[in-house]
Amino acid sequence: MNGRRVDMHTHSSHSFDGNHSCFMLCDSAISMGAEALAITDHCDIDGKDLDIDAFCRAQISEIDECKQRYSGKLDVLAGVEIGQSIYRREQTVKLLSEYDYDFVLGSLHNLEDREDFYFLDYSKLDVKGVLNDYFGDLLKVVDFGCFDSLAHLTYPMRYISDAGIAVDLAEFSSVIDEILSLLAEKEKALEINTSGLFLSMKSTLPDVSIVKRFKELGGKYITLGSDSHYAQKLYKGIEQGADVAKSAGFEYVTVYRNREPELAKI
Repeated sequence: MNGRRVDMHTHSSHSFDGNHSCFMLCDSAISMGAEALAITDHCDIDGKDLDIDAFCRAQISEIDECKQRYSGKLDVLAGVEIGQSIYRREQTVKLLSEYDYDFVLGSLHNLEDREDFYFLDYSKLDVKGVLNDYFGDLLKVVDFGCFDSLAHLTYPMRYISDAGIAVDLAEFSSVIDEILSLLAEKEKALEINTSGLFLSMKSTLPDVSIVKRFKELGGKYITLGSDSHYAQKLYKGIEQGADVAKSAGFEYVTVYRNREPELAKI
């Protein structure tokens, strides 16, 4: 499998902010010459109105149909992006024990009982304080460990950059090193999320310096994800993401099947 033809972070209409069915995602992926596609819909497990069982049943059912329909044409993987797992630990463990996913992304879109970082007005906040809290809780997510790959490690920077606020992430190097070291120790993957390439930050999340540091600290596994919420935007930036991985010293990216890592040459 060619690692440049794999997208391990995508959203269908089963996500609250998704736009197209799993079938449309697969059709689009095939038209782009893709080899593997993980559909990783949002399960922000701290959401007050989320019916986890209804979500999982509906999403997995449609993905299973896609696996059959596109067999031999596209490697379709059942994925989920579990957000804020540490705030609902029992529910997270229950979900993963009851539903068979190929791949699980771990993410942190908001701090406990706060809005998504997307909605915050950073001009009125102590940005360094917000980032301290974010990285501190992200370390707890990694320690909890109910995922295969850590999604968009520098997620708040999407919106802090859009707000025109300059942040030197070197100030957070100590806690970021803790996160990367623990990922490596637990043999978890680090995601190179390519969405930031097309935002004001103009870089992957995380950027190449952090990916390189992950390698230095013993990291073995990298996943590539566009974080696309539209069928036509699948694989956007995946080539650049693969180049970031390679420049950081990785020769392979990782595809997960039945929660087990498989290496794909870059």
